Formats: sequence, C-alpha cells, structure tokens
Amino acid sequence: MIAFTFPGQGSQTPGMGEAWTDHPSWELVAEAAEASDRDVEHLLLSADAEELRQTRNSQLATYVTSMIVLDAVERTGVEPAFHAGHSLGEYSALTASGVISFADGVRLVTERGNAMQAAADTAPGTMAAVLGLDDDKVDLACRRTDGDVWVANYNAPGQVVIAGDPAAIDAAGAAAKELGAKRVMPIKVGGAFHTPAMSAARDRLRKALSDTDLRDANRPVYANIDAQAHIDGESWSGLLGAQLTSPVLWRQTLHALADAGTTVFLELGPGTILTGMAKRTVKGATALSVGTPNEVDNLLEALSNASESGAVHEGEMLYAIERLVVSPASGVFEPGAGLDIDISIERGQIIGSVGSTEVRSAFAGRLQGLLALAGERVTTSQPLAWLRATTVGGL
Repeated sequence: MIAFTFPGQGSQTPGMGEAWTDHPSWELVAEAAEASDRDVEHLLLSADAEELRQTRNSQLATYVTSMIVLDAVERTGVEPAFHAGHSLGEYSALTASGVISFADGVRLVTERGNAMQAAADTAPGTMAAVLGLDDDKVDLACRRTDGDVWVANYNAPGQVVIAGDPAAIDAAGAAAKELGAKRVMPIKVGGAFHTPAMSAARDRLRKALSDTDLRDANRPVYANIDAQAHIDGESWSGLLGAQLTSPVLWRQTLHALADAGTTVFLELGPGTILTGMAKRTVKGATALSVGTPNEVDNLLEALSNASESGAVHEGEMLYAIERLVVSPASGVFEPGAGLDIDISIERGQIIGSVGSTEVRSAFAGRLQGLLALAGERVTTSQPLAWLRATTVGGL
C-alpha cells in the first residue's frame, strides 16, 4: 500500500517550478495566484533563497509545488491508501484527501504563513536539529534549560528538532551534547515553530479555519498532533490549530503508517527530506520522491520494481501505466492527422487542437484511443486521449 507524504517549510529551493512550466499541471499556479492574491509564479520561478526563506513565501510556494506534483501523479492513475504531511505538508495531505479544496488550501496556507511570520517578528526564535540522541534525552535537555526552548519535531530515530529563544537553544544544545548528542545543527528559520511561541498565530488560524468548509476525507489522513488516522472533516479544525503550538510526531506517524500496512512512502513536492526520514525510520519499506516531471515518468517503473521485489504485495495497490492527455482550453476539438491506435506518441507531440490552441502530449507512450470526437466542444482539462507507457524509464 502507498502513502502519499508531503513536505513542509524548508524543502523549498529557488526555481523549483521551472521544470513544470510546460506541464498541464502548471495551470494550478494561476488558480493559486487568484486565491491568494500573490504572484505565485514569481515565487516558483524567480524568487531567490533569501526571499523564499521568509515564512509567508516558503509556505505558499511549497504548498503549490506539492499540489502541482500531486496533480501530475494523479494523472498517471497512481492512488494512495493513506495521506500524511509534515507540518505545512499537512495542508497538502488534506487537499489530496478532499478535506479542503485547493482554493481553500491556498487561502489557509497564506493566512498561516502570514500569521506565523507576524508571531515570529513579535517574538524572534529559531530552531536546531539534535542528532544522535534519544527523544527522551532531548526533552530532558530542554527541561534542564532555564529559558524558552521545547521539542518541536520528532523526525526520525536520532533526529529531533528543538525550537525557542536563540539563547535557550544554545543552552539546550550544550545540554544535549553533555547527554551524548553527536551534533546540534542550527536551522535557518525565523521563528520557534510548533511551540507556545506560535500562540498568536494559532488564534489567527482558528478564525480562518472557522470560515472553511472541512469535508470528510476520502482516505485516512494521519495527523501531526497525535500520529493517528482521521476521516472526520470537522476534527481538523482543532487538530490544525493545535498543530501550530505542539510538536510534530513524524517518526510516530511513519510507524503508524507502517503498522497500517504502508509499504511505499511516496513524497510529493520539492526536496527529499521525508524520503530520507522514511528510510531511516521504517526498515524494509520503499521510500520514493517525486518533484519533477521526469520523476513522475520514472515513478511507474520504480513502483513496478518495488512490486517485483515484494515491497508492494499483489492486490494491495495497483499502479497504472496509462496517461491522460487533457484539453488546455475550451473550444472545439480537432484531432491531428494520422492518429491511429497503438502509434507511438512522443512527449510534446501535437495530437490536435482546441480552437486555435495546440494540444501537446505531456507524456510519451502508445496511443490507446481518443476520448473526444472531432468537432466536439470540450472544456479545459477534459480528457482528450489516453496513452499507455511502454519503456517507462525512458519517458
């Protein structure tokens, strides 16, 4: 069984949207810009590392990138059994599971980022990763410190993040080393996230959540706050509010997913941070990541290899090799000349037109059929043709 996991703040990189600009899923950027009243395309293509490091920018950019990747993966037919997201990534997981719409997700993430930025500006804080020390000893190091410092993330065995006042972080780091920590690594963030320092942001977020339609999940979503599966949409108002001031139980979540039968952890979005955590935490599981169109293509081959090796058991999860070509606009569809069943289609090849807009395949494969008739009026994103991948690794 596959779990879709989604990264949080800190996974962003400058230009992380460049590979997607010609992909059909890029259309989500315009929708996000409208919902947030922000220049999302600038964040994904032009913003430098310093601009992206700002909480209000990194959260929106990371969420939208994860949604682009999710949309592209969903077009292949790969489906998960469970969803989970790390911190900000929880909003991606909730969107993927249908608890919140994409537009509401953009609005919530925008408000969350602004609220956390304001809280951090009022009470500056930072974070640090403590490596090579048991969870209880990291907690002990924090409690031994005379200052505001708390455990913020339980990420993986021997990897715990602490957060708080900068001076208290230094003191807790020194205490952790005395208790046997191998390293204490500063994290370049501008706030003490997932601690009581975010109380003001929590109050703002609760107001935004009260105005949001929260639906029941179509697949279980594992929450950061308790590492438990949740289906009921209404429960997420309290869970998301509490998440801002409580530690992320990610290691516990990975174990809970594994106990529920997850054999493949698939990280969707920028970076590979969660993939590394899954490999360290769940022995024998397959951990994969998708962040570019090429990795979407390679995903199917990777899932095939995982199935053959026994990581995915027969009957637990079917992976698809079909690809849909969808309409880029509304208008009358006219297929290209020479299209026939089982002909080879190259990536970027024109297969027809909708009005004056060319229809290009975002994938390579063999044509299995047209899903719209010549002269039929179609709408944006309506499926027009379907392909079957052959040599997946070369797509």
